[in-house]
Amino acid sequence: MSSSVTTTCRDLSELLPAAQTACRLLFQECFKVGIKNIFITETYRSQERQNYLYAQGRTRPGQIVTWTLSSNHKSRLAWDIAVGPPQSLYDVTTLTRVGAIARKLGITWGGDWIGSIDRPHFEVKSSWKMPAGYKLEGKLNVPTNSKGQVQLIVEDKKEVIKMAQTWNPGSPAMKTETENFIAQAVKDGIIQESHLKDLQNGTMTTDRLIGLYITIQQRRCK
Repeated sequence: MSSSVTTTCRDLSELLPAAQTACRLLFQECFKVGIKNIFITETYRSQERQNYLYAQGRTRPGQIVTWTLSSNHKSRLAWDIAVGPPQSLYDVTTLTRVGAIARKLGITWGGDWIGSIDRPHFEVKSSWKMPAGYKLEGKLNVPTNSKGQVQLIVEDKKEVIKMAQTWNPGSPAMKTETENFIAQAVKDGIIQESHLKDLQNGTMTTDRLIGLYITIQQRRCK
């Protein structure tokens, strides 16, 4: 047998872009509700491998593992998952929880199928779009074996440094009134003349002006 027939492909990049995004979103949303011990067991599957698997339990020894010769794995739109320790590999409770999340995201879950239920299986149509209100939020680690854990690393949002707003009075009368107030404080020796100059040349910030006003009031009360 060629290795491609006997080897499972677990590579997300082998899926079509819509399926890659859907799979990542599913793992992200699972992580957010505390389901971290799930992992990918298969993504793309060639027709040759599908034939090989179909033969198992029919013309080849072993248990039956697939019900069809035609699978969405071939179209690069499907992926299978399993559950890591401490649960069993195909823990029904965990897969059902994942299935419920998939439903919300418009992802088809094999557990909803009538007849041949396939709980580890998820798939999308090539036209799948991310539902409103969702986005990929950071760097996501999607494990491909039972030793890995789903991880979501969201980079710290860099603080946006707001430029201090320069004081912009609403009316000429307010500007004159404020200048007179500051000028009087300078004349009385309460504050430095540089404050008045900054006010007059438009470099005084609103925060600084408020601080200045409080300082003047406090010093006048002493």
